[in-house]
Amino acid sequence: MSKIDSMEFFSTCNGLPVHISDSKKGEKAIILLHGYLETLYIFEEFTSKLSEHMRVISIDLPGHGLTGSTQVNTMSFCADVVVAVMDKLGIEKALILGHSMGGYVALEAVKSHPKRFSGLVMMNSSPFPDSEEKKADREREISVILQNKLQMIVRKTIPKIFAPTNVVKFEEKILEITETAEVHDPEGIVSSIKGMMQREDNREFLRTLKMPLLFFIGKHDGIIGEEGAAEIISIIGTPKVVMLENAGHCAFIEEPQICSQKLIEFIKEN
Repeated sequence: MSKIDSMEFFSTCNGLPVHISDSKKGEKAIILLHGYLETLYIFEEFTSKLSEHMRVISIDLPGHGLTGSTQVNTMSFCADVVVAVMDKLGIEKALILGHSMGGYVALEAVKSHPKRFSGLVMMNSSPFPDSEEKKADREREISVILQNKLQMIVRKTIPKIFAPTNVVKFEEKILEITETAEVHDPEGIVSSIKGMMQREDNREFLRTLKMPLLFFIGKHDGIIGEEGAAEIISIIGTPKVVMLENAGHCAFIEEPQICSQKLIEFIKEN
């Protein structure tokens, strides 16, 4: 694995201090957006596979890591922050990849600023809004976090993003992600949960999207589930889906070789 020399720095974008990592080199650029309770550091190993082929930028999304937060981190607000980062870095056009919650933001970015993106990659993410049941779960989660129990949520949630058969295999990685997540600002996380609860149904938008599109779906993804995966395939068609046989909700860590290979192919074509 090659060592990458990404620069980490802060920039004020849309009124928030944003923590940014930028590999600086490459004609084509890709923006990587992490999921709920994660930070840009979750992409470190994946970036090392990609950076020989393209410029890789990742950020801590609002409410997460070292980036600031607003009262409700809606997906559209986060999308505007992403575009503001691109403006600061002088990037006119890029591919965008979102993992889980990051995919919700990526969808909004493409919807709001279509001319700024050359392709959309959804990594273990979906176009679905929260169901009423899911909203109720999130309300309970907010209640627990506000009782100063973010660590409890983190320790329960992080192992679930891996396929059950991968939990032991990736024990060290799970511990690393958990330790990073335990130092999030609880208020920022609550603002992000509220933002996810407000997101729109993007099924029809995806159905009519003309932009190059690629979905990565883990066969053992307990968060999207079999029904969700089947619906995504029915919306966009099998050719735009990479099904990972040995992955859960964190495919780029669980099956990094296939993910990086398919992504590099996609980028070269677009």
